[in-house]
Amino acid sequence: MRRTLTALLIATLAISLSGCGAGTSASTRNITQVTDGVEATISTNGNNIKLVNILVVATAQGAGVLVGTVVNSLPAEDALLGVAINGQVATVTGTNALAQNTPIIFEGASANSKAVVAALGAKAGEHVQVTMFFAHAGEVTVQALIRDQRDTYAGITA
Repeated sequence: MRRTLTALLIATLAISLSGCGAGTSASTRNITQVTDGVEATISTNGNNIKLVNILVVATAQGAGVLVGTVVNSLPAEDALLGVAINGQVATVTGTNALAQNTPIIFEGASANSKAVVAALGAKAGEHVQVTMFFAHAGEVTVQALIRDQRDTYAGITA
């Protein structure tokens, strides 16, 4: 009898302590974004292009500078044809080729490309549309946060 009671107590504790009773609305199931940047994926028509940590930095002069990374994880090469920030075509310089697992990095120590709009037309804390156009994958639009030019983004210039 004592063994049965002990086994029943252990089973009850195991179920209640493991969180199985929380159901589908458990707080650990809720996804929390841990960065300011947004992410998106183009995975249609044989493409697999990922946008990672996309955001815009507003400079003191009113320009908008794109920050983030674009990665193509498939063998078929693609190309970034252009970027629009807040409805304006950005000036893109640097690399635009998207070979497999060779990212396009906007800003930072290993940046190989830059996208800038001269007059952003929005301020830090707001969200703006950022659209990227690709040769094969088409286009993708995200709502990116605007950060001001301080802390991590202090060295970013137009």
